Amino acid sequence: MNISIIGGTGFVGSYVIDALLDAGYAPRVLVRSGSEYKLTQAERCVTVPGDISDPAALGNCLQGADTVIYLIGILREFPAKGITYEETQFRGVERTVAAAQKQGVKQFILMSANGVKAGGTAYQDTKFRAEQCVQASGLGWTIFRPSVIFGDPRGNMEFCTQLDKELVQPPIPAPLFFGGLNIMQAGQFQMAPVHVQDVASAFAAAVGNPAANQRVFPLCGPDAPTWKAILQTIAQVAGGKGKLMLPAPADVIKLVASVLDGQAWFPITRDQITMLLEGNTCTDHSAWGVFGIHPKRFAVENLGYLQGV
Repeated sequence: MNISIIGGTGFVGSYVIDALLDAGYAPRVLVRSGSEYKLTQAERCVTVPGDISDPAALGNCLQGADTVIYLIGILREFPAKGITYEETQFRGVERTVAAAQKQGVKQFILMSANGVKAGGTAYQDTKFRAEQCVQASGLGWTIFRPSVIFGDPRGNMEFCTQLDKELVQPPIPAPLFFGGLNIMQAGQFQMAPVHVQDVASAFAAAVGNPAANQRVFPLCGPDAPTWKAILQTIAQVAGGKGKLMLPAPADVIKLVASVLDGQAWFPITRDQITMLLEGNTCTDHSAWGVFGIHPKRFAVENLGYLQGV
């Protein structure tokens, strides 16, 4: 079974490569110029130079592949730098699907996101359209929709380390966002963080698996803490103490973000606030049973990597 990976140098990609190598595969990985150092266990992979804007490079990466795994996604776009949701989360998938069809690939596994929908934020909408593209491709397909993903970042951006750096460690109160005028709802929206190793295990287990064919699997952890509880847990692990938190009206923060969210130093965008308030939990936990995975809890014992960050 030959496997090609698009997006193997990122946070989730490094763990997916580990899981595939552990399962006995030697993945073929598309790597942009200058990102070679980000590829973990490169000596056990086949490296193909290029990026998702180059159909020839995609074709080369997918040559001889039975399965292609597409993992590229961004949490924030910077159009001035050419980094957009449209390019990375939709057009890249569209080109990869075309290359897969041309190369005779049998299976396409896509990393989408929990909560995607048509007409949502730009992040949600491009992910949703990517799903539609894969489903209409005529290929065998599997789509995973993880909630927020946590785990040792290995030098990459990760949910908990980002919150620790931008909201917990600074000597100012952390924001408890709420919509409308109901201050009692401040920080009460829920999320179901899923461990990156469990996500990677699901991807590896789906390769060539008939039980995964033409299935969309939400991936949520077994716990669904509130935003406030998540920040409290991070503060407990990272600093061993509590964190002052204050209600933050979303409409006011969005107004500020409308001016500043194009700046990399500003910690949150309008769309991110919108998605936070929607929450990020699952009602469908079938993936864990299908793939025989016991998901890790969002708990102190699994957050040790935050100590000393």
